[in-house]
Amino acid sequence: MTVYAVGDIQGCYDDLQRLLKKIEFNPKKDQIWFVGDLVNRGPKSLETLRFVKSLGDAAISVLGNHDLHLLALAYGTSPFKAKDTLQPILDADDKDELLDWLRHRPLFHYDKDFCLLHAGLPPQWDFAMAKKMAAKVEKVLRGDDYLDFFKVMYGNTPNHWNEKLKHQEQLRFTVNCFTRMRFCDKKGHLDFEHSGPLGSQPDHLIPWFDLPHRKNTDLTIIFGHWSAIGYHESKQCYAIDTGCLWGGQLTALKLDKKMQRISVECKQHHKPNK
Repeated sequence: MTVYAVGDIQGCYDDLQRLLKKIEFNPKKDQIWFVGDLVNRGPKSLETLRFVKSLGDAAISVLGNHDLHLLALAYGTSPFKAKDTLQPILDADDKDELLDWLRHRPLFHYDKDFCLLHAGLPPQWDFAMAKKMAAKVEKVLRGDDYLDFFKVMYGNTPNHWNEKLKHQEQLRFTVNCFTRMRFCDKKGHLDFEHSGPLGSQPDHLIPWFDLPHRKNTDLTIIFGHWSAIGYHESKQCYAIDTGCLWGGQLTALKLDKKMQRISVECKQHHKPNK
């Protein structure tokens, strides 16, 4: 079986189809790992969601911040944002089925060689802790109290890991790491203000994958979320959000010893903030 990881799609369904054609993806013998953000801001979020769901076991998708936003929006705990393109999903006859499927996606996926997540891991977490905390959030999302969780999921605090944090604080911190993380300070405090390319940040901030004393440096991590840095390799971490939405590329990374990168050029579907 050949396994590919694919960067953030964000509703760019036609670009995804061109990429799958280029890599000659066969769902009967291959598998695709999606780094999250299947939906929003692009033109065909509904088609993308239906397609990935239809792949069954041939597709693994972790949750990204836009996927969680769709769920919170659909369940009435978050308002529409000006740049959302999610209404076709909310109007679809199969809306409930799609949302239920999305709500049961993981935050963290792994096999013996690779780990898949949307944004990042805090330096205090090793593999066991990352699994543990992802599982805690996944249990709540898939349980009977998911509506209550969406009401308290958002917020920039706490921004630093501490095992003495209250349960809801641990869950919020976990969501922020897995779906929003980019820069941190040297002690691992999350920064939610800066999202630009490497070198654009203040001197005290470091990209999470370059933090000193990171306890998860033994892992090979595939992630997306950070289109401003494009394709980037650092310390066994592979950033593969290459800005399809913004007129960049949609990238597939073949997960083997060679780590071959395959990309297609994309039409700009959304203009960056000025």
